[in-house]
Amino acid sequence: MGNNYENDGSSAATKLTYLIIGGGIGAVLALLFAPKSGEELRGDIADATRKGIEKSKEAASQIQERAGDYYEATRERATDLYETATEKAGALTDKAKSVAASTANPFTAAIDAGKAAYTAEKRKNESKSITEGRPDWGPGEKGGKTDTSESKG
Repeated sequence: MGNNYENDGSSAATKLTYLIIGGGIGAVLALLFAPKSGEELRGDIADATRKGIEKSKEAASQIQERAGDYYEATRERATDLYETATEKAGALTDKAKSVAASTANPFTAAIDAGKAAYTAEKRKNESKSITEGRPDWGPGEKGGKTDTSESKG
């Protein structure tokens, strides 16, 4: 069953505040119980109050400086994290675009191959029709071969 003051999670600023308040109360009590005249006692109380106020202002300025330092450090860290996240997001965006482009290329290549095959087959049929002397462009064309199955219908 040891001392649990270190484990309660209170900050240094809180401990400093309690120390200053305790010191002020102790000083006032010491002055009240000191064997002095009323006028001296009031002067000592006023001096102790002024000293307490000065120490409180000093502690407040120290805490303000520390808070400013923490703020700056946190702001710099947040800026660094933001820049890193922005860079990584840009890299991921570029990578996603390249993956999408490489995925689209096989489809484009397949479509181009299909078009080329169609064009080659069409030219083959046209050259065959020219060598036979009659075009084969479909049913109902004059001068071409008529399809008997469609002309009966």
